[in-house]
Amino acid sequence: MITVLDVGLTEKTDEEQLAFATEHECVLYTFNISDFYRLHRQWISAGREHAGMILTLQQRFSVGEQLRRILRLRTTTTAGGMRNQVEFLGNWG
Repeated sequence: MITVLDVGLTEKTDEEQLAFATEHECVLYTFNISDFYRLHRQWISAGREHAGMILTLQQRFSVGEQLRRILRLRTTTTAGGMRNQVEFLGNWG
């Protein structure tokens, strides 16, 4: 797992964060649902690809529940299956 803090992206735009994740073939995990879902639609409309996104509301799930849901998603979805997809963590309970 890589965080925006780890790689110095905290002050970068959402677009720059998604570009970094894409370049490093990382699925992006964020609480910023509206901005990143909009960005996903823009990228897909423009024919751009990304490694996938997992979106959730902040403080909706405990850290443990977030991890359980991410692991459930991970065991049923391949990296290729996540490409250009958006998954809502709330759907993985």
